[in-house]
Amino acid sequence: MQHGVVHDDQIDISRDQVVALVADQLPDLAGIEVVAVNGAGTDHTIYRIGGAVAVRFPLRRAEPDRVLERLRRETAAAIEFRRACQVSAPKPLHLGNPGHGYPLPWTVQTWLPGSTATPTSCERSVTFADHLSAMIQNLRDWDTCGRRFEGTGRGGALSDHDGWVDECIRRNVGQFDTEAMRAMWAGFRRLPREDPDVMCHTDLIPSNLLVDDGHLIGVLDTGGFQPADPALDLVSAWHLLSDTPREQLRTALGCSDLQWERGKAWAFQQAAGLPWYYRDTNPAMAEMGRTTLHRLFADI
Repeated sequence: MQHGVVHDDQIDISRDQVVALVADQLPDLAGIEVVAVNGAGTDHTIYRIGGAVAVRFPLRRAEPDRVLERLRRETAAAIEFRRACQVSAPKPLHLGNPGHGYPLPWTVQTWLPGSTATPTSCERSVTFADHLSAMIQNLRDWDTCGRRFEGTGRGGALSDHDGWVDECIRRNVGQFDTEAMRAMWAGFRRLPREDPDVMCHTDLIPSNLLVDDGHLIGVLDTGGFQPADPALDLVSAWHLLSDTPREQLRTALGCSDLQWERGKAWAFQQAAGLPWYYRDTNPAMAEMGRTTLHRLFADI
């Protein structure tokens, strides 16, 4: 299996189930080798079919109709992302139906070769920082067509996350200076907005970026592409970069002091939950959270 038990509401799917679903719904791919993809992902179980196709199965139990609606939105966003971004991204190919014991819709997309980044694999690369800033700017320049951020997830109001951050701080007792964490969030949550929404990837974590010899060569998980706080994609500066490349990214994007602080705030909000939530089930994600928090503490 690709995943151990990561979530209480997790749905597992075996290779045999994947083979049967592919044979039924994608007959042109029947008989091609199916291989589980191991990685730091937390929302999907992923299998590769041959060398050109990936199938993604939602990992958490939910109402099938709601999942279908979400996957349709994500597919549309992924198609738009490919038009907006100069970096390679997967192309959506198919929306699959439940079957063979798997209860939810699922998706098929092109497979991109390359290695996923880690929190430290490119941290000192100014070339990578240049590529990352160019991609973020490219996304920011894409027309929102009058759309604005909707909902209460990352990318809207920082104070909407007070309850979650409070829980994360309590859960991190013994791992981090939780009083320092509370002080940081007390300042972050009050930061005002000065910039209008721009188009953002919305989840620029290491496992969603493909790299080769310090170069950014691909972007994954593009279904969240939407208008949001322009500071949201700045989380990548703390998830991936050390001091000098981080400042280079800031300069390239022309971030104001306020926008930069809000980027730190979103990185904190995302990282605070990872060390405790994934401590025993996804070590790569837990380590990402620890690395990001240490960088944020060092930047106080």
